Amino acid sequence: MSENNRYSAAHKEVIGAARLSIYSNSFLLLIKLFAGLLMGSISVLSEAIHSGIDLIAALIANYSIRKAGKPADEVHRFGHGKFENVSGTVEAVLIFAAALIILFHAFEKITKGGEVEYVGAGIFIMGMSAAVNFIVSRRLIKIARKAESIALEADAYHLSTDVYTSVGVFIGLVLIRLTGNPIFDPVLAILIALIILKTSFDLTKRSLSGLMDVKLSDNEESIIRSIIAGHYSQYFEYHDLRTRMSGAERFADLHLVVPKKQHVGDAHRFCDHLEKDIKNKIPNLSILIHIEPCEIGCEECKKLDVCRTPDMD
Repeated sequence: MSENNRYSAAHKEVIGAARLSIYSNSFLLLIKLFAGLLMGSISVLSEAIHSGIDLIAALIANYSIRKAGKPADEVHRFGHGKFENVSGTVEAVLIFAAALIILFHAFEKITKGGEVEYVGAGIFIMGMSAAVNFIVSRRLIKIARKAESIALEADAYHLSTDVYTSVGVFIGLVLIRLTGNPIFDPVLAILIALIILKTSFDLTKRSLSGLMDVKLSDNEESIIRSIIAGHYSQYFEYHDLRTRMSGAERFADLHLVVPKKQHVGDAHRFCDHLEKDIKNKIPNLSILIHIEPCEIGCEECKKLDVCRTPDMD
């Protein structure tokens, strides 16, 4: 399978996972909203708001993933990978807004009071919600890491926080059922909001770092350097290795110093071979190698074996 086909298959899997998130969030939003209104529970309604924000985030992620997967064009010469980082930033803002709404209603209920009804139904719905989000989030995280999709990974982490908050509300409703004290309802809503705020901060940090052209991971740069070092008998030295990320896409460029008498065709073929070896290890990498002639005097060179080729003698 070619590099393009591998990427296409991975991208289709990411799109399918984004759709799954939309379906699951739509279902959970409806049942949580219905249950929260029926019960008069601010914690369950907070969970409904959480799922609503997750649904919007999933829709944004689905759009950005489709845009990010488009090939480079005349306007976007380096592809559309940063759409995913923009998506992650927008999602973080939405999550932050949801947390503020939850905090407002939670403190309002603490001051004004209120009863929670149909607690048994709420316990069942929150338990089911936690189970659904756990299954879907695990699948999304697995696919996101495989395809290196920040938008899908952000969506997966949203669902992961839903798991914890749903379990928290589940426990709170059980405590209300056992004690008859409704104070657990707004208190848990506040805890949910704080967890959501932490998620918003982490997502903002990661999304913005991608917009600032962060270098590849130390492991990926080490792979590139080790492959180049493995061909050391065919060049003099290299310098100015630069790398950056754009969504799932990777870019690298470097200067490669070759013997000054080497034919251009030979140097070009060697660069093609080197690029192929690197791309076999990092398939979604675009690499540009700038060739420079060696300027050192042959009598000073400590690597004369590089120049000892039949067509250069």
